[in-house]
Amino acid sequence: QVELVESGGGLVQAGGSLRLSCAASGRIVSVNAMDWYRQAPGMQRELVAGITSSDTTKYGDSVKGRFTISRDNAKNTVYLQMNSLKPEDTAVYYCNAEITYRSGTTYSKRGFWGQGTQVTVSS
Repeated sequence: QVELVESGGGLVQAGGSLRLSCAASGRIVSVNAMDWYRQAPGMQRELVAGITSSDTTKYGDSVKGRFTISRDNAKNTVYLQMNSLKPEDTAVYYCNAEITYRSGTTYSKRGFWGQGTQVTVSS
């Protein structure tokens, strides 16, 4: 029905930058809020940043001023520009999106998760 695919993770030195992408595809009618979460080993998953369909954004305290979330509605894609990366940013980053999609002859709406992309920041 619907799939989210993340890309852009990798290994970077402290102070460096990475840009993550998450593209939604399938029987999509509309994409509402899109969020980035991350989960480090032994830690709970935490919200990194979110953006609504009207481009209102929010950020976790630990990334404010360093990360920027944006979206391209024509491509059903959300981005996360990560600058001034720190070793504590190391985690698997997940995309989550609330999507209205066609299901048979009706419409349904729920949240979908991507498979995750690893970000590793070396000191």
